[in-house]
Amino acid sequence: MKKIILTLSSLLLGGIVVFAQEQGQIAKSIFKTKNQRLESNKGKFFAYWGYNFSSYAKSDIHFTGPNYDFTLHDVKAGDRPTKLSMTYINPGRITVPQFNLHFGYFIKDNYSISLGWDHMKYVMDVPQSVRITGYIGDEISNPGLPTGSKAGTYNGEYITVDSAMLTFEHTDGYNFASIGLERYDDIYVNRKGKQVLNTETGLDVGLLIPRTDAHLFGEGGNHYWNIAGYGASAKVGVQYHFWKGLYLQGTFKTGYTDLRNIRTTGRRGVDKATQGIWFFENFWVLGVRF
Repeated sequence: MKKIILTLSSLLLGGIVVFAQEQGQIAKSIFKTKNQRLESNKGKFFAYWGYNFSSYAKSDIHFTGPNYDFTLHDVKAGDRPTKLSMTYINPGRITVPQFNLHFGYFIKDNYSISLGWDHMKYVMDVPQSVRITGYIGDEISNPGLPTGSKAGTYNGEYITVDSAMLTFEHTDGYNFASIGLERYDDIYVNRKGKQVLNTETGLDVGLLIPRTDAHLFGEGGNHYWNIAGYGASAKVGVQYHFWKGLYLQGTFKTGYTDLRNIRTTGRRGVDKATQGIWFFENFWVLGVRF
């Protein structure tokens, strides 16, 4: 019995030592740094908050409902950043601008998993001239909405989309709720091992939860948030750790989102739109590790 107890104790103590060594191990960077950080990130949490600018590739928007089925091709759109003002530091209004909020946990010294909310804004340019295919009846939806001169069958002709026909934006917003996996590599570590410059690369997948403000032939509104689709993205950025757990980060992210259930007139089960969007996002944030 004594031998068994000693053996188990030895194994347990050995496991604790190995775990402690693993906890304090600094991962190798793809960059050859002269100095090394003082402590491992494994087991730490992080959070960051900041703001973004975004842009979008041209996209097709497909509209369907009673007596209409048409697609607008190569639609142009942009973002809508809030002008620099007290809004950015007003606790009651800091979620009005295009913001980024992420939380994460380091599963290894140089790998983390995260949950994020990227609040972007997507605004279709109106008016604009685009190609159109499909058909638009004299009256569409239910109850009927008159379409005037826009009624007809189309096979790639150009049409001018004005505000009487359509306004279309995800401004509250084009929200990407994601889970992510990130990798970190040190570029520079100061002599004391406390100030660090490192890269962050990663992949995100998640859901698109927009609040779409749309009007189709005069009918619509700023609709409630809904799960409209899904998306995936890749990102690369740089972090500068300047004091204790605080750091500044700049990141470029690009991704594709497939929105299959966009609200237009607000008449559920009657009218909807679908759209695939390539987005390009640049964000700057203040973060903390703890």
